[in-house]
Amino acid sequence: MGLQSGVNMVSLDKVILALDGSRSEVERWLEFPFSFYKVGMEIFYAEGGLVQEIKGRDKRVFLDLKLHDIPNTVYKAAYALGGLGIDMINAHAQGGLEMLKAFSEGATEGALAKGYEKPLVIGVTILTSLSETKLKRLGYLDKPEDLVLRYGHLCKESLLDGVVCSPKEVKAIKEALGQDFLTVTPGIRLAGDSLDDQRRISTPKEAFKAGADYLVIGRSVTKANDPSEVIERLAGELQ
Repeated sequence: MGLQSGVNMVSLDKVILALDGSRSEVERWLEFPFSFYKVGMEIFYAEGGLVQEIKGRDKRVFLDLKLHDIPNTVYKAAYALGGLGIDMINAHAQGGLEMLKAFSEGATEGALAKGYEKPLVIGVTILTSLSETKLKRLGYLDKPEDLVLRYGHLCKESLLDGVVCSPKEVKAIKEALGQDFLTVTPGIRLAGDSLDDQRRISTPKEAFKAGADYLVIGRSVTKANDPSEVIERLAGELQ
């Protein structure tokens, strides 16, 4: 089924489609009405040149590599990646204040050196695949929402633009750190979808109602039998 002309695709501007699979599979999704795409570890390590192809189609790229290393290494990596002309990039907040500052400086300076605008620099708080039980096994005693808020404060102190968090923590982040502090939310599933490896999830409508700035959605669309129908449902939820 093709996309209906009456659907307001402007409502998809804050949706980031997560790409995975082979290059031919990925290229298929560039024909769909999304303006923002997430390029993660799997596809970037296999097909790094895909970033330039997406940018060449006047699309935006969120480079989701979750950088996490000593500050000098992260600075150099972020500098190189910023030079690709990406629009958003992230690093693990667990790396600490010095690393996060190095990350932000590297990504910004790398972009400006190549004549690009500064990308949005975002800190990853707690992976949405981690439940409270799993976090306790890793030695974390706080609840997920408390950990996310703690890392959120660290990211803001590091002058990052925002955080990656589950939709469950968006409201608390906004209340504590301000409405202009961005929240990028994976763990988005349409009603009736499989949870796969996600635990702290919400529907698109719930996430936007909580105040999320960007929704990352992948398999609900890319693994659907009728992606066009799913995109119409998604756009309808966000109007």
